Amino acid sequence: MHQKRSYGRMLLVSALTGCLEVALAVVVVLLYVRTQPPPDTPTDNAALLGGLLSFGVIVAVLAFLLSALFVLPAVALADLLGRRIGGREAWWWVPLVTAVLVAPPIAVFEAYNRVEVRPVLVFWAVATAALSAGGLVARSRHPRPVRHVALWGTGLVAATGLLGALGLTAGLLPAYEPPAIGPATMAGTWIDHTSGTLVFTPDGRVTASGVGEHVPDDHPSGPSRRCSGSGTWSFEPGRDVWSQEVRVLVPGCSRTAWRVGGTEGQPRIYRYVGRPGSGNRYQLRKATGGP
Repeated sequence: MHQKRSYGRMLLVSALTGCLEVALAVVVVLLYVRTQPPPDTPTDNAALLGGLLSFGVIVAVLAFLLSALFVLPAVALADLLGRRIGGREAWWWVPLVTAVLVAPPIAVFEAYNRVEVRPVLVFWAVATAALSAGGLVARSRHPRPVRHVALWGTGLVAATGLLGALGLTAGLLPAYEPPAIGPATMAGTWIDHTSGTLVFTPDGRVTASGVGEHVPDDHPSGPSRRCSGSGTWSFEPGRDVWSQEVRVLVPGCSRTAWRVGGTEGQPRIYRYVGRPGSGNRYQLRKATGGP
């Protein structure tokens, strides 16, 4: 005879599995962020840690609620249907029943908010997969399921983070680098978040219109003043992509060299704003459809 299931233990295992799934997703997202251009304002690590702790509490509560509302009923119904229809329990009943249980609330949400069908179907598939994983792990009759899931799940999350970090260091994952540009790329119009522009011409001339000028205490979103005028520019390729610079000389505007950022398809030029080491940036992007 099969050992009788403990639904209280199943609830704990399912909730723990859900938390570990979210932790794994967070690690993957953090690794992905390392492959993207940095933001204008650097991350506040203390605020990020506090946010993650609060987020963890919310995730734990949601994991228990979703496990109680969907996972446990799915496992119970899957066992019942498996015995009634096939004569024995079968694991594949769990994802089928889970998909049926999560469909009505998602359909109600879609109808009430008039969301497009495709993202709703994607969300339904992801929710089904995530909750089914909790159900499949929870229905296991391992003698110490909580400890087993905690050890293996934590190990998987830690291994993913370690392998991702090694991959970034070794170059197996594409860690972010500025695009390699040149004078030909610079020619055209570059615009900031408030429509201030620098217009570069191939003959080395540049026209500034409302370009932000900053003092050490300024924030990138609020320039203290703006400058306009005409002058010259030159491109310095530097030793590598990180040391590329665009030197702009316009009377009445600061002479700080612009660094290169963004991506190959969406290049940026930027200057650091504020005190040294603040990491705040004032950026201009190349206008779409420009030369």
